[in-house]
Amino acid sequence: MTAPHIPAIVLGGTGYVSGELLRLLAAHPNFVLTGILSDSQPGEPVAKAFRHLAPVLGDMVFRSQAEIEALVASLPRSAIFGAAPHGVSAALIDALLTRAEAAGVDTHVVDISADFRYPNATAYEAVYKHPHGAPGRIGEFTCAVPEHLARAPTQHVAHPGCFSTATLLASVPLLALDLVTPTLFVAGVTGSTGSGRKPVEGTHHPQRHGDFYAYNALAHRHTPEIAACAAAVSGVTADFSFVPHSGPFARGIHVTVQATLKTAAGKAAPDSATVLGAFRDFYRGAPFVDVAAETPHVKDVAASNYARLSASTNGRTVAVTCVVDNLNKGAAGGAVQWMNRLFDLPESTGLTAPAAGWT
Repeated sequence: MTAPHIPAIVLGGTGYVSGELLRLLAAHPNFVLTGILSDSQPGEPVAKAFRHLAPVLGDMVFRSQAEIEALVASLPRSAIFGAAPHGVSAALIDALLTRAEAAGVDTHVVDISADFRYPNATAYEAVYKHPHGAPGRIGEFTCAVPEHLARAPTQHVAHPGCFSTATLLASVPLLALDLVTPTLFVAGVTGSTGSGRKPVEGTHHPQRHGDFYAYNALAHRHTPEIAACAAAVSGVTADFSFVPHSGPFARGIHVTVQATLKTAAGKAAPDSATVLGAFRDFYRGAPFVDVAAETPHVKDVAASNYARLSASTNGRTVAVTCVVDNLNKGAAGGAVQWMNRLFDLPESTGLTAPAAGWT
């Protein structure tokens, strides 16, 4: 059988996540890169913004929102990847879906912004401090990492953030398998690409290189998102205390989750081997999650869609470590993985390249 060719649209233009999406889609056997939106640079060559992608982008140019709307309406079906900023994405996606519905065409959206990650507009607005751009669309999106939901019950998906992806991969099995009391302490370290393309104080290379520090301790905006996603897929409402850190590297996230083990009366607490076995069973059949006794390293997964986890216990506490690439598994790669599923393709299609190793 001939593999289906599905037009792919990328919203968001010139950011790091957009660039990673373009890199993945350029090599995808089914999704065909058809339009890239940048309202600030319509008509400009895409390769000018992403010089490393010039060999695969050819003479492609950025298109305006009006051009993208017309394109979506002209296609019988399309895969729309939202990589626009928080607070911008919702209204943009709403306009595209409204045009698609009027034209009677079929489309799926995977949004990488935070705009559709929360269960309602009130929860979103409490974190982001501005009105939601399309509150009527929230119910059309499901938020979860692919490994925690066999199938999305909605037409569209909101991919969790990069910190959230790593934390949820480490936390959800602990909660779903009733291994711990529902109070979790999370320390996460992210590379500089997680702060976006525009250099600002604290993320600019001369400031960050050779340094290491925490920021927004116990007040990071991803904490409510993590708690909401974890509760939705595990069935357990948990309290997360999250301290993020800036690491002196470009790509990757390292998360450590600690919690108190539950011990049944008259029984010993589970040891490290038991917890590792439980994690392996939980992620059995998940092609991008590797559970091992060895401590995972960021370079094990950098520039790939893979995640590596490990766990240790001391009889009272369990510590689970998880590494992912923030631009790939935590954003663009996870989005492609979801879109594969939404179009009934094998979820690993176009995503099996191993980590780069020496980034």
